[in-house]
Amino acid sequence: MKKGGGIQRHESLAPLSRHHHHALFLCLNLKRVNTEKARYSIQQVAEDVKRFWEEGGQEHFREEEEVLLPAYSQYASLEHAEIAEMLLEHVEIRGLMHRLIEKINHDELSTCVEDMRELGEKLEAHVRKEERVIFPLIEKALPDDVLKELEPYFHE
Repeated sequence: MKKGGGIQRHESLAPLSRHHHHALFLCLNLKRVNTEKARYSIQQVAEDVKRFWEEGGQEHFREEEEVLLPAYSQYASLEHAEIAEMLLEHVEIRGLMHRLIEKINHDELSTCVEDMRELGEKLEAHVRKEERVIFPLIEKALPDDVLKELEPYFHE
């Protein structure tokens, strides 16, 4: 387990949690875009969205869906509303990302603000659910040696 402030996380899940930290920073910028609290331009936030998704966001979802949850299912029931919600949120967030990136690629930034804010809200709620509910369920169910075996499959 990680020592210090914040949520304690098994070291093998730390790469996923660190990626969540980056996601929360992106969410803050998405929710503030084009407001007086914005620290970055719409263009800068758009570039950050693309980089986040293309350089790890998609892979992060696959790691959770294809590695973490199947391992969890070997030790505990998937019959938790939060797990079903997590998977549905993955689908919804993917859709939002694809729609937003399509607009960005077609230089339609003026139409992106509401999509950015919606993505920021949904992604933030999703990350917090995984950190506060899903990961603790997994850490409780999986033996330490199994968690350690999963570590090489998680990337930042």
